Amino acid sequence: MSDLLIELFQEEIPARMQVAAEENLARLVTDRLKANGIAFEACETYSTPRRLTLNITGIPASRADVSEELKGPAVTAPEQALAGFLKKAGLDSADQLTKRDIKGTDYYFYESVKKGGPTIDVLGDLITDAIANMPWPKSMRWGSNTVRWVRPLHTILAIFDGAVVKGSFDLGNSKIDFCNETKGHRFMSDGQSFAVSSFADYKAKLAERGVILSRAERKQKIWNAVLETAAKDGFTVFEDERLLEEVVGLVEWPVPFMGGFEEHFLEIPAEVISTSMRENQRYFSVKGKDGKLTNRFITLANVTPDDDGKTIIYGNEKVLRARLSDARFFWDQDLKSKLEAYLPRLEQIRFHEKLGSVAEKSERISKLAAFIATAIGADANKAARAGQLCKADLVTGMVREFPEIQGIMGGYYAAKSGEDKDVASAISSHYSPAGPSDSCPTEPVAIAVALADKLDTLVGFFSIGEKPTGSKDPFALRRSALGIMRIILENKLPLNVLDLIDEAANLYNAKRPADIEGFILDRFKVSMKGDGFDHNIIEAVAGDELQGNLFEMKLKLEQISSILSTDQGQDFVSAAKRAISILESEEKKDKKTYDGSVSENTLQEAEEKNLYSALEKVMPEVEKQISEKNFGSAMSSLASVKETVDLFFDKVVVNDNNPEIRANRLALLSRIRSCVNKIADFSRL
Repeated sequence: MSDLLIELFQEEIPARMQVAAEENLARLVTDRLKANGIAFEACETYSTPRRLTLNITGIPASRADVSEELKGPAVTAPEQALAGFLKKAGLDSADQLTKRDIKGTDYYFYESVKKGGPTIDVLGDLITDAIANMPWPKSMRWGSNTVRWVRPLHTILAIFDGAVVKGSFDLGNSKIDFCNETKGHRFMSDGQSFAVSSFADYKAKLAERGVILSRAERKQKIWNAVLETAAKDGFTVFEDERLLEEVVGLVEWPVPFMGGFEEHFLEIPAEVISTSMRENQRYFSVKGKDGKLTNRFITLANVTPDDDGKTIIYGNEKVLRARLSDARFFWDQDLKSKLEAYLPRLEQIRFHEKLGSVAEKSERISKLAAFIATAIGADANKAARAGQLCKADLVTGMVREFPEIQGIMGGYYAAKSGEDKDVASAISSHYSPAGPSDSCPTEPVAIAVALADKLDTLVGFFSIGEKPTGSKDPFALRRSALGIMRIILENKLPLNVLDLIDEAANLYNAKRPADIEGFILDRFKVSMKGDGFDHNIIEAVAGDELQGNLFEMKLKLEQISSILSTDQGQDFVSAAKRAISILESEEKKDKKTYDGSVSENTLQEAEEKNLYSALEKVMPEVEKQISEKNFGSAMSSLASVKETVDLFFDKVVVNDNNPEIRANRLALLSRIRSCVNKIADFSRL
């Protein structure tokens, strides 16, 4: 078995494109290997700022002959069909075809043999085709070349079992021939090309020349170095996975340095400082033993300098000082007016051309937040005030400079303006949760405003037909729906989401938008599947129509899952499903339902009388447990009549010749169905 090593060496690839580029290159190459009948054992991917690398192992050195069979038209088909098949197969006449009978009809077949040979002979075209189809979010041309690439491409290393693969990549007015050479670190090597003979040789020589090839190794080295650097002065670092991933894509040989800034800048909100350092400079924020932001930062250089980093630190401190001076200016300027004073400017910002201005959105949020606050026992006046002010910071200087902290700044400005602390807190958190790792608001007023904002967005866009399609969701409506669900579920709110949707629609002077129920129901099912619940239990509880009370639905999932993990629960479900199956079969045949009352006087057999008595005894307790949301207890209570149900089926003929007796027995089964259906659709379990 042999190995294939490919490296695309180029100018710096944007950090956030590197992982996807690794995956795309691997997919394109391996798909073409498979299409050519070339097996392999594993494909490892690597990336640094200047290179994409594949190491594909376990490839046979030679390809065996491969027989192929093409099925053609029927022998009786028109001549045009035969001519088309011959052209497709690259043949001159039907004499080169065979015939075969398939279910009484003769068909033409063409059998061909693809000759094998050295695997290396086909790799050149295969690799070239893969590279030509590489997708990039952004690309460029350089020099006189016509081919677009993410950044200027310099060399393509391609070796198979140590030998250079013959091939080249055409750039339009020039080409890059495949080779066995690459270069090391831009600054920490001599800049000369060097040859490699294998992946192990390649990785080792890169390491000697200042390149850590593995992203995982670089990531761990960076994080350890950052923590160690902070610990030297008794500090630690705020964890920031997104920043860490980006820095991994910026350096091939990471070297950490700690810098600082004047303490008076700490008078501005910590989020402003951290955001500026992260978004503009890619610095890690440092915190003290009290967990608060300090006036220190850690930056990663891509080189080991000669002066212990003094020049690097000085330069970074100078740039950061300018950034923070700007932030301090915006902070001071914004505070010259109260937050409420910014509201009129929201009329100049369009939320959406069909949904009005941000000022109109704020008014809708205010009214909807008050409605929700009343439903959950929060202060409606505070919720309305927070909803009115929650978008006001969009027109402040600070948020125009740092849009990432919108909402957060509104909370600071509200507090500085003398607003109630609950109002300020609600403004700060009304965008939350912004993603799966973000926490949900927990304070009642904040919950009301956060729900109102997301519901207004979701209902508004659905009302104008702007719904997500496939992978496209330009207005992040899936995120809004998931945010609504998380807030309700994590805060255990007994809210009916359909009532909230209707109220949001009323504020648009519209009816409940079409498809919104199904959209939220689908999101709920996906979310519950992600939480580990069984698909059948989810379907049994959620069904095909949104029931409204999401918290109650999740309670059912948890409690039903628990009791179905016991033999008692499984046995009762089987008995209940049998009853429902017989009942529905007879109802379908008779084209009527048997949901009426049971006549005790019509009961004949001891077993049906016993079942009737058992149900009469257990039903009040079951209904009480269901009303108290104790669905697991309700199932346990119902499970207590399982043996009585079994005896009924063993001894009683449901379809009695007497229509009155038959109908009464079906009504008895209907009692079981109506009760269990209050918990879940047992037919789906």
